[in-house]
Amino acid sequence: MPKAFLEAIDRRVLVCDGAMGTMLYAKGVFLNRSFDELNLTQPDLVAEVHQAYVRAGSDVLETNTFGANRIKLGSFGLADRVHAINVQGARIARHAAREQVFVAGAIGPLGIRIEPWGKTGVDEAEEYFREQVAALVEGDVDLFVLETFRDLNEISAAIRAVRRLTDRPIVAQMTTEEDGNSLDGTPPEVFAPALESLGADLIGVNCSVGPAAMLETIERIAGVTRSRISAQPNAGKPRDVEGRNIYLCSPEYMASYARRFIINGVKLVGGCCGTTPDHIRAIKMAVRASAPAAGKSTVVRPVAARVSVTLGAVLDEVAGAAVPRPEKSRLANAMARGAFVTSVELAPPRGFRCEEIIEQARMLKIRGVDVVSIPDALRAAARMSALAVAVLIEQQAGIETLLQYSCRDRHLLGMQSDLLGAHAIGLRNLLIVTGEPPKMGDYPDATAVSDVDSIGLTNVLARLNRGLDIGGQPIGRPTAFHIGVSTNPGAPNMDEEIRRFAYKVEAGAEFAVTPPLFDVTRFDRFARRIDDAGIPIVAGLMLLENLREAELMANEVPGVYVPPAIVERMRRPDGPEDAAAEGLTIARELAAELRHRVQGFQISVTSGNLAGTLALLEAEV
Repeated sequence: MPKAFLEAIDRRVLVCDGAMGTMLYAKGVFLNRSFDELNLTQPDLVAEVHQAYVRAGSDVLETNTFGANRIKLGSFGLADRVHAINVQGARIARHAAREQVFVAGAIGPLGIRIEPWGKTGVDEAEEYFREQVAALVEGDVDLFVLETFRDLNEISAAIRAVRRLTDRPIVAQMTTEEDGNSLDGTPPEVFAPALESLGADLIGVNCSVGPAAMLETIERIAGVTRSRISAQPNAGKPRDVEGRNIYLCSPEYMASYARRFIINGVKLVGGCCGTTPDHIRAIKMAVRASAPAAGKSTVVRPVAARVSVTLGAVLDEVAGAAVPRPEKSRLANAMARGAFVTSVELAPPRGFRCEEIIEQARMLKIRGVDVVSIPDALRAAARMSALAVAVLIEQQAGIETLLQYSCRDRHLLGMQSDLLGAHAIGLRNLLIVTGEPPKMGDYPDATAVSDVDSIGLTNVLARLNRGLDIGGQPIGRPTAFHIGVSTNPGAPNMDEEIRRFAYKVEAGAEFAVTPPLFDVTRFDRFARRIDDAGIPIVAGLMLLENLREAELMANEVPGVYVPPAIVERMRRPDGPEDAAAEGLTIARELAAELRHRVQGFQISVTSGNLAGTLALLEAEV
């Protein structure tokens, strides 16, 4: 059937299956197990998942072998079972497929860095892949799906491994960030032609992002290659609900994007993390319709917050005199006086050139903006550190910054060192965020440091502001950080959000900033519950530029609620200019309603749309 696969995909769009790991997880398999080993220990469970996708209409089944290479299996003590796990994985899928659908041997990354980024040679990597390929060939797969690769060198080694052993078709898929570049920063304009030249039969992307961001990447791939294209997005971004990862995209939403993928030349469409047979069934229906006419998580209060309460009296005995809030910064002084403040968020630049962002900051200062907010831990490319950008803006543009600082990628001692250094070079305003979890795949191998969350780090800053380090030792003169935290009026678990907000205030937060708000009613419900918190709230505003962005925010961004009426309003404009104008009108209406409910706005600039931000500021500053 290998040849038949290419013949079939040249005649029509084929539907691949969805997530294997998501389904096994839902059936009670813990994430700390090897999902691939289930081919040997619980084959019936794996077969159930395959059969569910066959019934949903999949044309292609991927074997349960994504992590079945010697390196990943070795971490479970299973390195000597590579052959058996892969052969059995192929046979289980073949039995479920019978003669109805194609079977694809699924191969993922090794889970280690290879040269030039790591110490494993490219030839060694190729040998690891070849071992897996040989077993899958023995198990009689029809084709190979190489997926979720971040490193072009590594997927190249995997392609060569396949080609040395068989001429079966290859679907080569990179995983990308929101900006379309791979997780290592390689743009599709580079990796797509490279994969084509290596002999991949289909080129595409999977995992990491939802369908809206993936569509833009597909459009870019289609512009630089004549190869067949594949697309397997996540069902949005995962949200932790009662200890389980829940994905946000409905089957109908996924199906609507399947149609858009097809319009842009996609020949193989399916799903990755969070997709289920229900999603695949909806996608199948969309593919058929697009064909031409026949011819509760346990909430544990963070340890750092409890320690603050327990040791507070002791620490007060050795702490220095804290700097009064109005003396910390201009922003702190304005908030202490009850003045209305404005902040505009500017993302750090890629590379090390920062003339443009500094010029933007100067323009914002001229327009009366109080601070420029710099987000931390944007992972899509080689961006300057938020801390460095904040220093340069304050030094060269003469406007204060609000440094967003994430806990996710740093350990506690490192954060303390960073922040003491930031204070030494003049930064005072901080917005502390826990940071989103690393992108999760069917077989997550990404890790985060996360020694503490935003509550714990707020406690650390409060100690530094009293002249004490995390161990309670005096540091000399106290720091003068103006401490902000994030809070979300649109959180799905409002009781938990209120509890965490209270902990942040107790830990020492002096103001809070919300994500972009699109529903004033939800904000009012939240505000009534925190009315006695005693700290200012800065409301997030965002200028929607087009329908795609509205749908993305409504369906794929955790914690942001966009009412259907606003999505519908963004659907009406005829062209880009009209859509941007409607987005500005919506933002102005929201600003007018929120103006007397909050003590400031933070405006998110999307796609470098500084002109729209300035237009909004003209009405609000």
